[in-house]
Amino acid sequence: MTQLESSQVGNLVGHTAVDAGGDKVGTISDVYVDNQTSQPAWLAVTTGMFGTKVSFVPIADAYLDGDEIVVAYSTDHVKAAPNVEADGQLSEQEVDDLYAHYGHQPAARTTPDSALTGDDGHDTSGPDTDDAMTRSEEQLDVDTHTRQTGTARLRKWIETEDVHMVVPIRREKARMVTEPITDSNREAAMSGGDLTEEDHEVTLSEEVIDVDKHVEAKERVRLETDVDIEEVAVDEQVRKERIDFEGEPDTK
Repeated sequence: MTQLESSQVGNLVGHTAVDAGGDKVGTISDVYVDNQTSQPAWLAVTTGMFGTKVSFVPIADAYLDGDEIVVAYSTDHVKAAPNVEADGQLSEQEVDDLYAHYGHQPAARTTPDSALTGDDGHDTSGPDTDDAMTRSEEQLDVDTHTRQTGTARLRKWIETEDVHMVVPIRREKARMVTEPITDSNREAAMSGGDLTEEDHEVTLSEEVIDVDKHVEAKERVRLETDVDIEEVAVDEQVRKERIDFEGEPDTK
């Protein structure tokens, strides 16, 4: 046995309603709210042999027992309730008649005591909510995401270029030198005999350029990215609710 909660009221349609003795009252076809409190107040129950009659029973003190809704009144008492048209809304007179049948007092209705009593107002179009309008407007939610705009790569290749450089080399060449006979060289000069025939030679040399190559690392090259910040204008339309006043001007 579970007391009905507000979150369960919307799921009552289709359940079987029984009285405290377990006798079937009928099948719940709708739930009606009180126009004063906007809270669930009445269960519309289809009764009769073919379920063609709709009877109203207060939701107060009803509870959930398994899959059945147990109401606080007997089956006969519910079926004897005033005949009310199940058209989606109960009039004030119909509510008074039903409360009188079940021995309850209707909720106090708010009516102005005099012409000077202030009226908080109510919605005349759309759902009747409270005594004020809510003004809303759209706001822009601007965000950014990253997309690829291109690629950058390093490519290395080999090319051949001409190198011109000047290298000094040494080369020997012969020249004849004549010197007089002196005491210092006389002995060497007379060592070969008085009169002779002979040849004398000297080996000449020169430097030759040898060219070789080797690989030498010169520099390191890499790719880096820099970020430029640019301001971009965003133009978009937003909708705003406006509230204006209509009525007689204050002549005080």
